Amino acid sequence: MSTQAFHPAIQNWFSKTFKTPTDVQIQAWDSIVQGQHTLLAAPTGSGKTLAAFLAAIDNLIKDGLADKLLKQTRVLYISPLKALSNDIQLNLQHPIQGIREELLALGQPDIEINAWVRTGDTPQAERVKAAKNPPHILVTTPESIYILLTSESGRAMLSTVQTVIIDEIHAVAGSKRGSHLSLSLERLQALVKQTNPDHR
Repeated sequence: MSTQAFHPAIQNWFSKTFKTPTDVQIQAWDSIVQGQHTLLAAPTGSGKTLAAFLAAIDNLIKDGLADKLLKQTRVLYISPLKALSNDIQLNLQHPIQGIREELLALGQPDIEINAWVRTGDTPQAERVKAAKNPPHILVTTPESIYILLTSESGRAMLSTVQTVIIDEIHAVAGSKRGSHLSLSLERLQALVKQTNPDHR
């Protein structure tokens, strides 16, 4: 598939920003839209991260237009590198802002989507603020996701997660860090199922 399954605002933004989807994006969207676990393996610059994020943003936009977008964390992005986490938050702002502008151009309501980076260096004041007003998209590291799962406020934030994106998985696969992340993901899955028994 191309971007045809996405909201027209996303289709318009994408067509104005890129000439055409890459092969990995086309194949990824076909799998992601069907709700399948999807592993993307392709060269740097092929649009893997955007492929995952765009599908997630589409769900947030559609829920927002249907008045179903609550102040809950719906998307969890895990990066093994702190610097990459910060880059991703910056890179997220461009498509989100562009899509919001396209919504307005189509005469539709503006949908505010919030993203937040949480690492070991995040100030305590920001952590408290995020606990009270959870971001729709949480960008974090394997170590921080473990810490979040050990606190009541962190578990409350993560209990509403519907999409998990793990970037640069090869950087931790086969290591103790990777095993630790696998354990955290199992705990997250159990938490989500406990909170939302019907959630896949």
